[in-house]
Amino acid sequence: MSGRDPQDLRAAVDAYVARLPELEVATQGFVRLVTDLLDDAGGNYLSVSGRTKSVQSFAAKAGRTRDGRPVFLRPLAEITDQIGLRVITYVRDDVEIVAELLASSLAVLEDRDMGRETADQGAFGYASRHLLVAVDASRSLTPERELLRPYAASVQVRTVLQHAWAEFEHDIRYKGTVPVEHASDLNRRFTLAAGLLELADREFSAIRDRLQAMPAVPAEPDGDDPRIGAQDLATFLAGRFPGAGWSRTEHYGWISGLLLELGITSLDELGTQLSTVDTTAVNEAMGYRYPPAAVRRLDDALLSLHGGDYLGLHGNAHRVEQLRERLATLRAAGVEPGGRP
Repeated sequence: MSGRDPQDLRAAVDAYVARLPELEVATQGFVRLVTDLLDDAGGNYLSVSGRTKSVQSFAAKAGRTRDGRPVFLRPLAEITDQIGLRVITYVRDDVEIVAELLASSLAVLEDRDMGRETADQGAFGYASRHLLVAVDASRSLTPERELLRPYAASVQVRTVLQHAWAEFEHDIRYKGTVPVEHASDLNRRFTLAAGLLELADREFSAIRDRLQAMPAVPAEPDGDDPRIGAQDLATFLAGRFPGAGWSRTEHYGWISGLLLELGITSLDELGTQLSTVDTTAVNEAMGYRYPPAAVRRLDDALLSLHGGDYLGLHGNAHRVEQLRERLATLRAAGVEPGGRP
């Protein structure tokens, strides 16, 4: 068999056009699902975005040939990036954490570390973690997320610097604006830029680690806000949970609101409460496959300490079922209120 019958390609494209509206709904469903997973874990990331593959892009990919033979015999089943998500992190360590989090919550059908593959060739260039994920068949879901079961989503996870390089490189190369006589020089420059950005990524990680290890420097109090300041809380948690990564800036403000609902308005009060909790036992009981971030560690400790009362807080109204499942996990592991085994 050589080439592809144009009628077969047309039929595949027509079928994709018919499927497009449900794919667009599923794309937004996966964006919300991944965002909720990252937020619930309390991790640090810049953005989560999604796109449904355009008809033009699908048709071009479905029509690819190699040595005169079609690359995809069944395009609708074999083209796996019809739903595409992208998670942008700040530092390289968080790329691994996001990948581990997705693996702990979803079924991972494929996992490729493109940066490692490039490095194994002794080169610098495109760096991104590519995962193909689907909803784990063993998990119970809300009716909205139940609609995601028939689909898979291709997820790219990369740092903001890796993203900048990939987007610029893609924009230049795929517009066909590189004259042949300049291609080798521009390839060298792209490689040099990739190497510099990899070095910058390492420096950002070193800066983050250095800052987390520094002693607390109290921020100026806001006399109009009775909550513990987000900056002070971030510094306190970095010292209280030294193995935990940073969380998103807004997450510190959110959990500070939960502390206010519990009547905790100072770091001294928070420290006193946490001193009654075996946070190591709590963390072990949760059995995370990924390193939980600082806000998640505090969230678990408060859940263990206050039990059912914690579920009733106004700031937790949107996640009562998730908290109930986590509380059941703690109890199943024998961790009683107060975080004591």
